[in-house]
This record gives sequence, C-alpha cells and structure tokens, in this order.
Amino acid sequence: MRILVFSWKDMSHPHAGGAEVYTHEVARHWVQMGHKVTLFTATFPGSTLDDERDGVRIVRRSGRRGIYGSLFWEARRYYASDGRGNFDLVIDQINTRPFWCPTFVDDTPVVALAHQVAREVWYYEAPLPIALLGRFFFEPRWLKRYRDVTTITVSESSKRSLERYGLRRVSVIPEGFTEPPATHRVSAREERPTVIYVGRLSRNKRPHHAIRAFRHLRKTIPDVQLWVVGTGPMEARLRRQATDGVTFFGKVNEDKKFELMARAHLLVMASVREGWGLTVTEAASVGTPTVAYDVDGLRDSVRASGGVLTEISTTALGQGMANVLRSPHETAPVAPNGVLSWREVASAILRLAPCAASVEPYVCSAQSNLLAPDTPQ
Repeated sequence: MRILVFSWKDMSHPHAGGAEVYTHEVARHWVQMGHKVTLFTATFPGSTLDDERDGVRIVRRSGRRGIYGSLFWEARRYYASDGRGNFDLVIDQINTRPFWCPTFVDDTPVVALAHQVAREVWYYEAPLPIALLGRFFFEPRWLKRYRDVTTITVSESSKRSLERYGLRRVSVIPEGFTEPPATHRVSAREERPTVIYVGRLSRNKRPHHAIRAFRHLRKTIPDVQLWVVGTGPMEARLRRQATDGVTFFGKVNEDKKFELMARAHLLVMASVREGWGLTVTEAASVGTPTVAYDVDGLRDSVRASGGVLTEISTTALGQGMANVLRSPHETAPVAPNGVLSWREVASAILRLAPCAASVEPYVCSAQSNLLAPDTPQ
C-alpha cells in the first residue's frame, strides 16, 4: 500500500510534540509491515527538502510565511504534480488547521487524524480578536468540511469535542506506547521530594501554573524540588520568575527524559487541554503518578494511569501534589489502560481506512488479515 501523510511538522522539527511522535511511530510501523510511506511537511531552519527517517520518505516544502501560511498551498501543488494516481491512502493530520485534503484529493480515500480540537487554546496562543475569530468562526468552518470524512482521534474526550463540531464518523484509536528502558523501570527515587514537569513551555501547556502550584506546595513541604524539562517561548520568562528549588533541564533526549521521570516522585501537568497526554502514560510506566488539571485529554490519560485530577486552580494543584507526596503510593511501573502498542495502532488505522476503486482489490478484500497486529514480518 502507498500511503501519503500530510502533517504540519515532523519529528525533526524543533517544535515537534506528541502529535508528531504519534505520526512517526505509526508511519515507521507501516514501513515495517511492507507499506511505502511518504510524509509531506514543513521546512525549518537547517532542514533539507528531501529526507528519510526509519524508512519513511520525508518531503518538506516552504513554511516561510509561517507553518499555516504557504504550506497549505504547497500541499495542493505537491498532490497535483506528484501525488495524483501515486497513492492508495491519504492521511490528513489536523493540528488546529487541517490541510483540507477532501477538497483536492478525489482519486483515493482520505482519513483525517485529529488529536484534539483547539477551542480554549485559541485564547492562550492568539491575541484578541484573532482568538475569538479562531474559536467561533475559523475552527468550526474548517472542521465542517470533515463532517462525513473518516476521522481518527486518540481519546473519548477528543471524540466528543469533534462531534460537537458536527463530525459524524469519528473513531477512537488510542495512543501507542513504547516501553521505557528496563533500567529506568527500577530507578531509585530522589531523596528529596521531587516533582517533574515535562512538556513544551508554551502558554497552552500552562507551565507557569505548575510553578505557581509548586510555590503553594513549598509552604507545606519546604524541601520539595521541581524539575522542568522542555523548551518553548515561555522559557526565558519562567527562568526569571522561578523560585528556589526549580531546576530547568531544557530539551533532553528520550533516555534522559525517562531517567528523570523515574527519579521523580510525581509528574505535574496543567495544560488547557490535550488529545491524550502521552507524558502521563510514560511517567506511569516507570511508576511515577501524575497530578493534573481535570481537562479534556488529561482526564482520560490520568484516570487510565491511576493519577490524581484537580480543579483548575494552582492552589488545588499544589494541594493535590501535597496529598500524593505525603501518602505512600505504589512506585512499581503501571500498565495504563487505554493504550496500545504502536504496531496495533498502525494496523487499526488501516483497518478503518475506506476502500476505493483506485486501491488494488486484494487490499480491500483481505485487509483484516493483511494488517492484523500479529502478522508475521
């Protein structure tokens, strides 16, 4: 099968996050199954126009007017010149703004992949009046085009949000998961009570709420420390405002991330909303519970991992952390409910893909057997 994925960013992009991890893991498993995968995405400083990673061909085109500017038109041009007739399935990844593949891909099935909707995020990432336009005009208008398109999302919370926008063919295929290195599953905890924040330092992730909650926490547990892992536009401001006991690690590799999560006593998350919250699952896998706001996405992942949800208040978040740190809790790795192996995710997406006359008959007729998770390689 020849698969084309449209995504605003790829794993090499400096602003890549959980959505890009999902896309890449699924794509590389499709390659392992014998499919040919092309990822169309944006350029970034220092990037090449043509690349390959884990067998996935990467085609990058200009994003010089911003990732949401020229890239949409570049995607249309690419499909008209190189795509038409050369692919059996197109994946349209919706990251706030979709590529609107259903308007220009008419020769092969299109599946939309939406981790979450923006909704409240507009107020954190865009100034007024753009935020109001985005929330009440642009996003509903963009998503209206996907009303009858097969759409995949990663949690029940995101499914309900998409359905509120009128989408009628939404299916949940949970996040995938890769087991951490065995050494980190038995790592010793820090002697001092340690809270860790892992994520992009941007307004919609609310790292400043995590730091404010940490200040409340220190009033009851004075020797507690906070580790901040990640980078983003708020980093300089957060470093200036941070109190004693806060350490910034910046961007770290996967091995270091799991090491730090395994040494910490709990993970804190304060996002406006998430599609799922893969970091919650990763922390649980090394026995580290999560305390987070009770919002869409985190509501799903935290409950699946046995963590604690609080109301949206830095005081409540701080109290929730204090309760966890004061209470003995199980530190053994947790196998969260609601997640699959990446191979199972990759197979499930293809089983949902609609068949078309342009796809070879054996793909449609034998799809369930061809793409089963336990198919020998």
